[in-house]
Amino acid sequence: MRFFGILLIFFLSASFAQELNCRVIVNAQQVQTTERAIFTEMETEFAQFLNTTKWTNDEFEEEEVINCNLVITISEMPSIGVFKASVQVLSSRPVYGTGYESVIMNFADRDWNFEYVQSQPLRFNENTFTSNITSMLAYYAYMIIGFDYDTFSELGGTPHFQNAFKIVNNAQQTNYSGWQQFNSVRNRYWLVENVQNPQLEPIRQALYTYHRQGLDIMLEDREQAEKNILDALSKVQRANRARPRSILTIAFMDSKSGELIQIFSESSLATRRQAYNLLSNIDPARTDDYKALIE
Repeated sequence: MRFFGILLIFFLSASFAQELNCRVIVNAQQVQTTERAIFTEMETEFAQFLNTTKWTNDEFEEEEVINCNLVITISEMPSIGVFKASVQVLSSRPVYGTGYESVIMNFADRDWNFEYVQSQPLRFNENTFTSNITSMLAYYAYMIIGFDYDTFSELGGTPHFQNAFKIVNNAQQTNYSGWQQFNSVRNRYWLVENVQNPQLEPIRQALYTYHRQGLDIMLEDREQAEKNILDALSKVQRANRARPRSILTIAFMDSKSGELIQIFSESSLATRRQAYNLLSNIDPARTDDYKALIE
């Protein structure tokens, strides 16, 4: 079961029969146009597509719906109806017995081009590429659900990651960037490749250990929860040694670095040192931040 909480990042609260409660924000401040209504329509239509599509065969209770945000920053409109944008994807899951939600997915998609005109219907077919809008939205719907399921059962997100990979395959023959392995090492292709890569499977196992065996038992047994979270970090470290600085490792640490500092700031000195050693090894770019644990 997923337990409802209040996310530290603002999410709209609503009741949905489907899997997602996704808030879409379109930031088009960089675009010079007098036709601003199109951006408001994008927010409404994209959110409706995400929140009303049935993405799984599972039945969701109202309190189990997955909270998420898509922040779309449009940088250019090269011609009427053509847009260049980046997308920040955020999702969270509640922590048992608390009013806190922990960020699971924090991913920056820096290369999304699409065409959109007002009153355009959004069509999606899982077996073929129909548009770069619905393919991108459906891809992140499946990735969000996959990561969420991984936190409640070990490797539970596998079928949803497989659906995301199918979308990537369908997009291979298009000219849109972000879907091919040669465009970048940090794109949609590599994120879904990583979650299916056996070398990086320990990170997915860590998601379960960290959340279900760590955060969810923190109130009843803090000492055991800390041990399990350290074990989760050891799994991430093992994967990072096999594939240094993979996009999946980066995404994990982008989601968890601040939370981990907060968790271990109240631990014993020995535990804080152990956490520091793991964190600075996995995520050396934030070593100065992690030093707060041992100072």
